[in-house]
Amino acid sequence: MNVAIVPGPTYSEMQNPLLLPPALRAAANQARQDELNPLNLFNINWKQTGDAVDRIVLPRELTGVRANIIVLRGRSFPSGSMKVGPAYATLAEEEALNGLRPGQKTVIGPSTGNFGIGTAYVSQLKGYRAVVVMPDNMSKERYERIRKYGGDLDLTPGTESDVILTLERTHSEYVSKPDRYVVLAQFELLPNYRFHRHVTGDAVVKAARDLGNGRVAAFVSAPGSAGTLAAGDYVKSLWPDSKVVALEPRECSTLYDGGQGQHRIEGIGDKMVTLIHNVFNTDLLMLVHDEDTVRGMEVIQSGTRVLVERLGVPEEAARGLVDQFGPSGICNIIGAIKTARYLDLGPQENVVTIATDGYDRYPSVQEALYARNGGKPDDDQLELWAKAAFLGASLGEIVDLNRPGQHARLQEMKEALWTRFGYEPDYIRRMASQEFWDEEYQKIREIDPLIAQVRGALPAVDR
Repeated sequence: MNVAIVPGPTYSEMQNPLLLPPALRAAANQARQDELNPLNLFNINWKQTGDAVDRIVLPRELTGVRANIIVLRGRSFPSGSMKVGPAYATLAEEEALNGLRPGQKTVIGPSTGNFGIGTAYVSQLKGYRAVVVMPDNMSKERYERIRKYGGDLDLTPGTESDVILTLERTHSEYVSKPDRYVVLAQFELLPNYRFHRHVTGDAVVKAARDLGNGRVAAFVSAPGSAGTLAAGDYVKSLWPDSKVVALEPRECSTLYDGGQGQHRIEGIGDKMVTLIHNVFNTDLLMLVHDEDTVRGMEVIQSGTRVLVERLGVPEEAARGLVDQFGPSGICNIIGAIKTARYLDLGPQENVVTIATDGYDRYPSVQEALYARNGGKPDDDQLELWAKAAFLGASLGEIVDLNRPGQHARLQEMKEALWTRFGYEPDYIRRMASQEFWDEEYQKIREIDPLIAQVRGALPAVDR
């Protein structure tokens, strides 16, 4: 039986929404008022389905550095997080390359939250049943959002720091049964890499083109699945001297020194080198204290007066930051500030990072902060937190991965883990060459026409 698929964009159309017919772009933007309208698939891009990158340039009064700190805004994606992009791309490749159609298999999304939300969302729009495998101690807002989109939950023990248990569950229960399940394995499948190198990478470059010297001195991101770090490969293809900076929680410093602790920065994967992390193209590794990210989020959310009156942030800029960041976004901002300070970047230089989602899925995280703090912070405490998290971002706990042996160390960690999950050592060793990643990226040229072919004509819209 030939079941029609719900159409969506190609990689090139996600990178440049202007490739879509104007009437379709207008209809897609109108569809934002009904998030379950399948036309929202054409809103999976960093450009609000237009030409301008959705970004925030942070005020220097907040960052305390001379360089421009630019944050790509992920909460404007359908489902409220840019993680919907790699979820869609992986499912679209399955439809185009392997003939997947609704009703044939259940879609599985291993995640700690946002990718799972994206999996449930895209699956509902495209007509698939979805199951999200994730730890059982994440924010309640994440579970609620997955259920809202019709996804089922398969919960594994632990928190963000126990994502390895989620990975083990995914392989034992779902990857092992390919006749019943299609697994959107974000930690290991290359569509995640392709989406971020092509789509996010272009957005990173475009976000900086009208600021300072128009170049990207550094791209900064906590790994998560490490898909986002692929944007750095795009940046380095233009400016080889640009730096790619990975961030980790101080409380679980796996890449830094093998640390295996618990932490509170939801949205960051750890305790492993993910398979799709191009470790040889990552230049610096930095640690960020998890409590600084949660306190920093509270400063942004409830400390507008403090930012304006005590730090001198322009009021319009301070108000514009409210609701824009979750803990991982604050982590990335702190890392971007550390990077600018560490590299001693000047006012003409740009550091770009991302905010994966917004505040809407973290109120319960803030309630836990109040409980630890003995109540909501007053203005004096918010000022201290702001100065510690942002203005006081330290230059400690930084590793230069270009030092001899550092990249090889991470590559060995990757091989030791992923051979446990059935990958051949030779395949993993090929990832030590940039040629491997470039070849995977170039596959977009072959995949895009197939996505366009399998979807048929673009959906007709009222003009």
